[in-house]
Amino acid sequence: MTTVAWVSRQSPARGVAYVVLAAVFFSVNASMSKVALEAGVEPSVLAALRSTGAALVLLVAVVAVAPGRLRIGLRELPFLVVLGVAGGALVQWLYFMAIDRLPVGIALLLEFTAPAMVALFSWAVLRQRIRRQTWLGIGVALLGLALVAQVWTDIGLDAVGVLAGFGAAACLASYYLVGSRMSGHRDSLSLTFWMFAFAALFWAVAQPWWTVDLAPLGRETSLLGALDAVSVPAWSTVLWIIVFGTIVAYGLNLAALRHISPTACGVIGMSEPVGSAVVAWVWLGQSLTAAQVAGGLVVLAGIALAEVGGTGTPPEPEPEPEAAPAPAAVPLSPEAAAAPH
Repeated sequence: MTTVAWVSRQSPARGVAYVVLAAVFFSVNASMSKVALEAGVEPSVLAALRSTGAALVLLVAVVAVAPGRLRIGLRELPFLVVLGVAGGALVQWLYFMAIDRLPVGIALLLEFTAPAMVALFSWAVLRQRIRRQTWLGIGVALLGLALVAQVWTDIGLDAVGVLAGFGAAACLASYYLVGSRMSGHRDSLSLTFWMFAFAALFWAVAQPWWTVDLAPLGRETSLLGALDAVSVPAWSTVLWIIVFGTIVAYGLNLAALRHISPTACGVIGMSEPVGSAVVAWVWLGQSLTAAQVAGGLVVLAGIALAEVGGTGTPPEPEPEPEAAPAPAAVPLSPEAAAAPH
């Protein structure tokens, strides 16, 4: 795969900042998604709208910036398909299936075993050295997530729900690994577009639009909790989810993968459930127990431990030609990639 001109010099600090900012957007997105679901938008419809809406907005942005970047090579096509289907479509669907059958905290805990899966794959298959302190940090963070999820309060787990939760984790791990491979060779804007384009194609086949009830989008809905007195059209909540909870958040993660390893990105991303709990507490009035607060601190300690242990920067791009040659356009930095969002 040929390294293109817009690939910027690696900066671990910048990568960490991107992942943390992405986690903030994802955290707010969890509560905004709750508003959309309460308005009557079905989970699968919401996932399809996210993917399709993001693909359309990003298509306009890429065409406006440099349409030549839409070209893809045959050798990178399967990676883009996996990134779109696993990272853009199946993660959300499997997570929604998990929370439909399991307590939300349990489902979230299962999904965020993804960083451990990334580390295991990197160690066993890619033959990358994962430091002992990184493993310890992942374990501490998972313990903290168990406290946040309050796993001891629920007895009896649905087998399909558990499989869906681990399936979501596997898809999230695939997103980190494939995104890391592709982000070194393609700018964040076009990479994010193709991810959601293939996700949209998946949903167009799995759930054709003529079978979808879009009537709930026209209803007025309360923003719930502390904003209960404020009513907005349901479509506006979906628009927020598309722009900030999808395009911006995913774009920041993909930009981060140029600067830090998939393991580091996954570990830092474990701050998302903590952020989601805090946002839900402030916005939706969902109370936090002392154990959950302690769990959040344990998660952050685990992340810090893993980072001090050195989760590493991404490897140098491989030299084989996979991506289509870039046009002689102005290079797109990660900062510029976020501008249209």
